[in-house]
Amino acid sequence: MVVECGPGSGVLELPDGRLVTLEPGDEMVGVLGHRRATLEASGSWEEVGPDGGMELLTGGGLLGRCTSRSPWIPALQTARYLGHAGRCGVPLRMSHFIRDPDLSGDPDPGHPVVLITGTSMSCGKTATARSVIRRLSRLGFRVVAAKLTGAARFRDIRTMADAGAVAVFDFVDAGLPSTICSPEALHRALHVVLARVAATPADVAVLEVGASPHEPYQGAAAIQAVRQRVRLSILSASDAYGVVGFLDRMELPVDLVTGVAANTSAGEDLVRRLTGVPSLNTHDPARMPELDSLLRDRFGGGAEW
Repeated sequence: MVVECGPGSGVLELPDGRLVTLEPGDEMVGVLGHRRATLEASGSWEEVGPDGGMELLTGGGLLGRCTSRSPWIPALQTARYLGHAGRCGVPLRMSHFIRDPDLSGDPDPGHPVVLITGTSMSCGKTATARSVIRRLSRLGFRVVAAKLTGAARFRDIRTMADAGAVAVFDFVDAGLPSTICSPEALHRALHVVLARVAATPADVAVLEVGASPHEPYQGAAAIQAVRQRVRLSILSASDAYGVVGFLDRMELPVDLVTGVAANTSAGEDLVRRLTGVPSLNTHDPARMPELDSLLRDRFGGGAEW
């Protein structure tokens, strides 16, 4: 859909990943969708009224009426509906650019998996994925990566590719702006994304589940779809008590804790004392031999390509 930007603070990702600052009067093409960001803003296209007023809910171009915003972030970029992008008089949808997947069987990544989950948004999942992909690549593994749930940002995909992944996919490749959708739509998207992961020649798949599994992005369903392939389960956490809650509510073993909870020795000690799960600061170069050792233990010594 096409909108005209109004007042507010907005930065938009272009198709090549560059960021531009929006100004009142700019016109942009975006997509209607849902966002439920616990630390930033929530909103939905379903809340847009007859006046066509809405906000830019993410820098990836997700549009809808903001219903709740943290006081710690700037006012969102406002926008006014101008019309739908169309082809031959038919409004375009993201799904129009996706081939119908083969829905026979269950979604399957086809490779051994490093699964990265989190206790919330902005707790360190993508930074952890970057470190894991970089270390695996340096150990000689060919890595394919994917973000299975969340709200679309090209930034996350580029981060994984820059770390050394030979290919990176997400739910946008299945026609979804976010995974706040019906269970049927998510199931279809997982088939599309995981089929692409499986078709990529690789030794390891690094798969990130956005937000936390208990949020409306349906992370728990994504975990269930890949858990039979998981060889290493990493939890990024905002604090040690989030780790306790995750372990209490999720039937998913956790091999390592990373993220904000592990950024200091005090945080690591608290995680270990409360849960018994080891933790590691992936921002500390001195700790990378520990991560390398864990990756070799779970995936072998590497591969020659």
